[in-house]
Amino acid sequence: MKQHIEHAESGQFSHSTYLGNIIQNELITSISRKILDTVVTEIKQSKYHSVILDCTPDVSHQEQISVIIRTVKMDKAPEINEHFMGFLVAPERTGLGLSPLILKKLMELNIPFDDCREQSYDNGANMRGRNKGVQARLLEKNPHALYVPCGAHSLNLVVSDAATASTDATSYFGNVQKLYSLFSASPQRWAILRDHVTVALKTWSDTRWESHINSIEAVRYQASNIREALLKIREVMDPLTKVEAQSLAEEVGSYRFLICTVIWYDILHHVNHVSKLLQFPKMQFDVALDLTKAKTSLINYRTGFALAQASTKGMYEEINVEAVLNEKRLRSTKNHFAYEAPHKPIVDAMKRLEATFFNVVVDTAIQSLTDRFETLGEVRDRFGV
Repeated sequence: MKQHIEHAESGQFSHSTYLGNIIQNELITSISRKILDTVVTEIKQSKYHSVILDCTPDVSHQEQISVIIRTVKMDKAPEINEHFMGFLVAPERTGLGLSPLILKKLMELNIPFDDCREQSYDNGANMRGRNKGVQARLLEKNPHALYVPCGAHSLNLVVSDAATASTDATSYFGNVQKLYSLFSASPQRWAILRDHVTVALKTWSDTRWESHINSIEAVRYQASNIREALLKIREVMDPLTKVEAQSLAEEVGSYRFLICTVIWYDILHHVNHVSKLLQFPKMQFDVALDLTKAKTSLINYRTGFALAQASTKGMYEEINVEAVLNEKRLRSTKNHFAYEAPHKPIVDAMKRLEATFFNVVVDTAIQSLTDRFETLGEVRDRFGV
């Protein structure tokens, strides 16, 4: 092939060079088929295999499933191999819609699903559901295809569950994203930000919650500098940008935003540390399961609202704001009967933030952690030594 290209480039051919796009695509397709045939042959030689799946939307907003087959190659020493077998376009994300796609793909590759001994993917309800999830439907086809959830995905989903459990949490992350969007919208604004901070703001991935800690870290330790950068933008930009910068400066300078930053940074910092350890290539299963006992530290943190308040002290003193939450007017509820509205609303704003944000977020994370890692405990009970 190299000699052929050299001859074609030197003009030695008076006839067609067969280097057009159609021929090139045929060559790529032929090589792809040959590689795939070789991989399938290796999978069959190993006989038993596991299936690893993950769903993500692409740039064209289509849901795609990546299919990976894991095998143990018995050579001089056992060797674990993972083979990427391609993408599947998923018209729907339900267990009923995904299961036939996976079985059809394996059938096309001539890989018998009866030899599957494990299925592994994230802890989404459509995948891990005990009755209608993908793992349950595949277990009906092959009872030996044990479901093992992905530990790293599980921790990300734990944080995702916690973040959607409270309106204060959702609002907080929305404001952090607005900060990045405002500064990154133009080089001039970004230059103003870099003049005031040492660690720049970062955006995050919607599918990887561990990326959120990088974006919060800049706010956690540079809230005062970010606020000064917003005030600078307010002085030099157009009227519309000035209004947005003023609004965000007031938000960053509020005690509510500062204490939410401290709480989220503490939670994400611990979860991210465990997530990184779980992704270590030589991590052992028993050790990984012990690491997922992050529930203990979260339970201890459940009583840490006062500690979070103390950690916020340096931040609000630097910005020169009072450690006071603005009271919000509560709608009164008229009691017509004795059984209506038995609970009185929490009037104190700090107590309300603790009850509706801090307690809700931590409790949701603890419960989610318990539910999602229950299956890993079952696997350890079966195979642990």
